[in-house]
Amino acid sequence: MRGPGPIQTAMKLAVFPVPALFALALAAVASTAQADPAIIFDMGGKFDKSFNQAAYEGAQRWKKETGKSYMEFEISNDTQRMQAIRRMAERGADPIISVGFAQASALEQVAKDFPKTHFAIIDATVNKPNVQSVTFKEQEGSYVVGAVAAAASKTGKVGFVGGMDIPLIRAFQCGYEQGVKAANAKAEVFSNMTGTTSTAWNDPTRGAELAKAQFAKGADVVFAAAGGTGIGVYQAAKDAGKFAIGVDSNQNHVQPGTMLTSMVKRVDVAVYNVLKGWTGGAQVLGLKEGGVDYALDENNAKVFTPALKAKADAVKADIIAGKIRVVDYRAANACK
Repeated sequence: MRGPGPIQTAMKLAVFPVPALFALALAAVASTAQADPAIIFDMGGKFDKSFNQAAYEGAQRWKKETGKSYMEFEISNDTQRMQAIRRMAERGADPIISVGFAQASALEQVAKDFPKTHFAIIDATVNKPNVQSVTFKEQEGSYVVGAVAAAASKTGKVGFVGGMDIPLIRAFQCGYEQGVKAANAKAEVFSNMTGTTSTAWNDPTRGAELAKAQFAKGADVVFAAAGGTGIGVYQAAKDAGKFAIGVDSNQNHVQPGTMLTSMVKRVDVAVYNVLKGWTGGAQVLGLKEGGVDYALDENNAKVFTPALKAKADAVKADIIAGKIRVVDYRAANACK
């Protein structure tokens, strides 16, 4: 039997346009309702042993607990941020989490274009009704490890190696210097930034060079706030028989016995909480909120003496109680 001709087919399609469109709309809604969340990791990737990896660990914790999945993308150059966020939004991902301050401008634009999609950004603030912003009081955690560095130093000289020279990393440096000086007013702090572009986050060779130069000046403890670049700092510290302090993730395991401690920034908790339930608005997490802290585990237990722990805990308690006021580089004319 011969099937309907093209004219007959067209007539049948024209007779039922509304139900067909309604079915398509329902399918689209169902797809969106079932969409997975998405995480966009920034330069350095999810295994940078630092900031991005902390975000990854938070996502993995959520995945393990819920049995649900999420989409992800790792930024490899500066031009990919806008495209990656937009692509996830077009695919119906919700919420979409941008990891790192560098994604702020791209996220702001995409959030405007997709007002019904929920977004979140870690380490920056985007003032949009559909964006949840999570930032940290890095200066508080840095103050604590600065006091520890000064107490542990035998030379009275300590160092700081930052990644990209931006206000955020200056806040780490400023808090660290305040803690050092509070513990030892005569201490000397050597500070260097790795660079002024995003490549500064993933340059271990340069990190090692800067650390070696500080060791040559007499520093015996160096704090690195430099993402993947810090791996070079830690190796240089091990080679020189000196101490290093990690950042963001607990990096004590990177060079056990060399790592005095790590200034942890609970990016993992921030990501986990967003995945568990997007709330919108802005949150700022410090010592009191459990957003920053120092790390003590089996990898640094032998070098992080009871006296250093007592020092760290006392300083931490005083900051939480308001007895110590740590100045934020980004908000005041300090360390400038």
